[in-house]
Formats: sequence, C-alpha cells, structure tokens
Amino acid sequence: MPSQNVDLIRTLFQSRLTTLEHLLKSAQSHFGDDESFLIKRIAADMFPFGTQIAFTCNQPRNFALWCNGKPANNLDPDVTSLAQAYGHIANTKELLLGINIEDAKLAEMTRIYEGQSLYIELSGHAYVNEFLIPNFYFHMVTAYGILRMAGVPIGKRDYMMHLVPLIRTE
Repeated sequence: MPSQNVDLIRTLFQSRLTTLEHLLKSAQSHFGDDESFLIKRIAADMFPFGTQIAFTCNQPRNFALWCNGKPANNLDPDVTSLAQAYGHIANTKELLLGINIEDAKLAEMTRIYEGQSLYIELSGHAYVNEFLIPNFYFHMVTAYGILRMAGVPIGKRDYMMHLVPLIRTE
C-alpha cells in the first residue's frame, strides 16, 4: 500500500491530468477535425500546445518512474496528433497507478540532470515540491493560455474542475 503522502501526490497529478484531458477535449470540440491547434503557441520562442501536453505529462511520469526506481524518461515533445496527445495523458495516468512505495522514498536524494555535466541534487520532498509540481503547473497553465489565446471557450472553472464536486449551495 502506498504511503499517504505519495497517494496525495498521485491523486493531485491524476486529477490535474483529468483537467488537462478536459482542456484538450474542449479544444477538439472547438476546432473540430482541425488538429492545427496543436502547433499554436503564445510567443515564437515558446513551445507549442502539443509540446506543452508532453511537458505537463513528463512531471507525473518522471515521478512515477522515480518512485519505481527507474530513470527519468521524457515523452516525445513533438505532439502532432490528438491521438498522440490523448495517449500521453492516458499512459501517464496508467503509470501513476503502478506506484507502490512508502514515505521513506520521499527522504531519498535524487539528481535531476540539466544537460551536459550539470545537475541539481534534491531530497524526494524537494524534488516533488520544488521541481515536479511547479513545472507541472507551468506547462499546464501555458497549455491553458494557448487555448484561451486561440479562442477556445474555457475559463477558470475548466482549469479548476477538480473543485467542482465540492461546490455547494446554501
């Protein structure tokens, strides 16, 4: 049985990946059969929407791989089809389901390689809280921003849909 902390992290990633999938479906509904929205970007020097999908998935993917004692393995960032985008999300969610570790894993040190001979060394807690989660949200917000800029009718409720089940009336 996974630890409570690891389960919370997995639940966070799973629910936000569901949000990412919802945003993708909203874009698909808006654009129909035209998959060219996958190459839209906010600025010329930023990665396109399809790449943002891959980069968003890389964070929970690499968390699951790390939990299972495997090295980081990023997804192909050249996402050019809806099938590939949905596949990245589904495969990442499935990989998260295979996590079965104890809290002690979060105390272990890990290295994040940043190219050539550069690396960052962090505890598991810092790896999750200072690297994975901020990167996850950065790429998810960028994907959301690209869709808004492209005219997809989404709003904060679509981005915060993990809270919708908690809404009550008086």
